[in-house]
Amino acid sequence: MNKDELIKKLEDIEWEDFEVKEAKSEIPKSSWETVSAFSNTAGGWLIFGISKKGKSYDITGVSNPEKIEQDFTTTLRNGTKFNKKVDVKSKKYNFKGKVVLAFYIPQKSAREKPIYFNSQKNTFIRTGSGDQRARQEEIDSFFRASSFEEKDKDLSNCTISDLDEETIKRYRNMFAQVNPGHRYNSLDNKTFLEKLKVIRDGKITFGGLLVFGNENALADEIPNYGIDYIEINGTSYEDAPTRYNYRLLSERNILLTFFDIYERLLRKIEIPFSVKRGIRDDDPPHVQAIREALVNMLMHSDYFSLTFPRIRIFTNRIEFFNPGALPKKIDIILKEDFSMPRNPIIAKIFRFLKLAEDMGTGFHKMINGWLWFYQIKPEITGDFDYYKITFPTIRVTTQKAGEKVGKKVTKEVIGQVRRKFGEKFGESSEKILEIILANKNVSAQEIAKQIGISSRAVEKQIAKLKKYGVLKRIGPDKGGYWEVIR
Repeated sequence: MNKDELIKKLEDIEWEDFEVKEAKSEIPKSSWETVSAFSNTAGGWLIFGISKKGKSYDITGVSNPEKIEQDFTTTLRNGTKFNKKVDVKSKKYNFKGKVVLAFYIPQKSAREKPIYFNSQKNTFIRTGSGDQRARQEEIDSFFRASSFEEKDKDLSNCTISDLDEETIKRYRNMFAQVNPGHRYNSLDNKTFLEKLKVIRDGKITFGGLLVFGNENALADEIPNYGIDYIEINGTSYEDAPTRYNYRLLSERNILLTFFDIYERLLRKIEIPFSVKRGIRDDDPPHVQAIREALVNMLMHSDYFSLTFPRIRIFTNRIEFFNPGALPKKIDIILKEDFSMPRNPIIAKIFRFLKLAEDMGTGFHKMINGWLWFYQIKPEITGDFDYYKITFPTIRVTTQKAGEKVGKKVTKEVIGQVRRKFGEKFGESSEKILEIILANKNVSAQEIAKQIGISSRAVEKQIAKLKKYGVLKRIGPDKGGYWEVIR
């Protein structure tokens, strides 16, 4: 961050990755809370030498910058105050003789969290533009994430009698179809399940119980277990006539839940009539993408969280919500094809059926498969205790030349306005028209996501287009549609 960027930050009203402290002659005690919060969430800049009064900021400077910088960085790196060493990047700025110190606190990896000072109760997270003490369930989530490959390997109190026989039979039939010559096919059920790490020392692992357990055993061993599937007839709860028109809160094991949900998902995406809907490698790429997303959720969810894994089907998108954070940032996972399953036993069971890829290649399969048909990428977002994959279901069709539908019309319309009024329109306006011509029911929020600008900026451009008679709204905000006037 350079001086101009620092000044620009000070002009903003709120920021999640920026905190100022006066720190005139000593390190403020509240600094440790911010260090913990930044380390546990998305990282950020901690600035010494600036005071905040309401929404205004005053550069006060640090009286002994060398000592404060040395004391602060030494405390973070010597491992005495914090449970883990915190490496920081330091910068110094001079504003007309007043020295300002800036420290970048990086986000820690999932294996290193939680970061706290003095005691575990001093674990903080960043919410909005402030630091907040983490709740115990959030701290527990950090610890589960730090032992990423362990929980589903732990032994439950269950035995083979607590497994569902029909699920085992169904799985073995699929296994034999996919792997007809595999040596496991000749094994008895107990030995077969031992090979899959479902049974160890006569007990059932949590991973095995989640895939094959009966409902009573799951309820006893994992009291908060459940997988939520909801269909909403609208783009949000607010514009839907009822809160939902179908809901399945499954407490069956995840293999049976997979089949229950997958069949409904196939009805929610466009599939060419000539293609049979199945579970095969030759399914269309977008069918494989949505299947991969479902299996991804089932393999990587934190089933010991208080939050259920959840799928929500809106009229314009499908959302997969996973309790539990990704092991690395998504750009690293995609770049390096990084794979570290939260539940390795569950992952292995699904991979034997060829229903899942490694984490890195699985995300590529989702992205490329969705692009193949819908011409738009899924969006992957998250925080320290969850991640979400959103698949837009409004198809952006293409012309033979590869141009988006509406591009030619857009240029024609914009050209008419320029000739008539001498008004110039930017790239954003043209993109807005292209999207509307492809889908007249699209909302400003959806347009903003597609072109990467704020909803307010989209609304401003739409107002301009309406002013010059290019765009017209037919009907109410909810339930109406756009009309491009040529």
